[in-house]
Amino acid sequence: MHRLEWTDGNQIRLLENGEAYYPAVFEAIAQAQQEVRLETFILFEDKVGLQLREALVAAANRGVKVSLLVDGWGSPDLSPDYIDSLITAGVQLHFFKPVRRLLGQRLNLFRRMHRKIVVVDGRIGFIGGINFSLDHLAEFGPLAKQDYAVEIRGPLVEKLRDLTRASLKPPAVAQRWQRLLHRMGQVAEPAGRAGAKAALVVRDNHHHRTDIERQYRLAIRQARHRIVIANAYFFPGYRLLRELRQAAQRGVDVRLILQGKPDMPIVKPAASLLHGHLQRAGVRIFEYCERPLHGKVAVVDDEWATVGSSNLDPTSLALNLEANVLVKDHCFNAELSKRLNHMMQHACKEVPQVQLSAWGSAWAQLRGTVVFFALRRFPGWLRSVPAAVPAIQPARPSASCSSGGCGDGAMARARVSP
Repeated sequence: MHRLEWTDGNQIRLLENGEAYYPAVFEAIAQAQQEVRLETFILFEDKVGLQLREALVAAANRGVKVSLLVDGWGSPDLSPDYIDSLITAGVQLHFFKPVRRLLGQRLNLFRRMHRKIVVVDGRIGFIGGINFSLDHLAEFGPLAKQDYAVEIRGPLVEKLRDLTRASLKPPAVAQRWQRLLHRMGQVAEPAGRAGAKAALVVRDNHHHRTDIERQYRLAIRQARHRIVIANAYFFPGYRLLRELRQAAQRGVDVRLILQGKPDMPIVKPAASLLHGHLQRAGVRIFEYCERPLHGKVAVVDDEWATVGSSNLDPTSLALNLEANVLVKDHCFNAELSKRLNHMMQHACKEVPQVQLSAWGSAWAQLRGTVVFFALRRFPGWLRSVPAAVPAIQPARPSASCSSGGCGDGAMARARVSP
């Protein structure tokens, strides 16, 4: 278990949806003088993806070192022209586990690089759940996603930068790099800095397998007044559910904001299996009904908050590479709480608790036992999925690519720690 490393003196700004996030990111890239490092699960060749390419190419052309890592599953269809323009400008473009296709179907579903991080010159960073795609803007229509990210200035930015650097190193080097960073992180931060206290928490398949879930559970366990969790894909493990129930039973106001208009059909039925068990303990459940909820945020009491890429489901908690920022700051907590309260009041409906007969209650208990047994074991089962070292492959110009495009694996191989 690794000790969480908090830093003081951070300025953290909440960014809601692409309307706030993209202008802030593109402006930071436009001001870059030395380095831009970017990781994203999804990069589409649409209006947003084209604007990102323009910003990165402009930065590279003026001598800025630009590194772009995209997931091969989330971003499988970038055209050779798009890739060529980045490479020609000098952008270091890499794909995390490029997808393999069998009869037109994508394989390599598990253990994805799901993080969304931008770092510019080591002075400003962005982290959250927002990808680079048009569906994070309201103009996309009824299926536009509701999501959050943060802009960070201060000492935590260097930790984001170190994480993105370690991503591209070979396994043995990456593990040594991470151990060195951990030792460096033990140095005490200067006291008395103005700004928020914050920490970076990650999930990987080596040394930080349960760190994000553990921080959620710790915050819930310590809650005294209220807990609000807004999460797109909610199907956590037994221990996190138990903490939520116990918090509600000791008088904490526990509220969940889940998808009421899901982007995937299975999301709502899966979450609904947990409703009764949580509601009987006093947990209140709200469904966001304006559009698909893609956020991964939470507030506890008046200080603790988190924003990041990690859903509370088995793939995020047991398989994917994820990153969240934890914030201890009254002002940031108040701002995020205000947004979530407005959502619950104006864009959500509360799920009523179903009143069951004696027979129905017995059946619910039996069904719950089966579900919770599965929840207790499911992450372990998923971790048994073969964990071959993922390949991070640097992109080549299209002349070297197969007719299927660079995104399908016609790239020089390099190895990296997952």
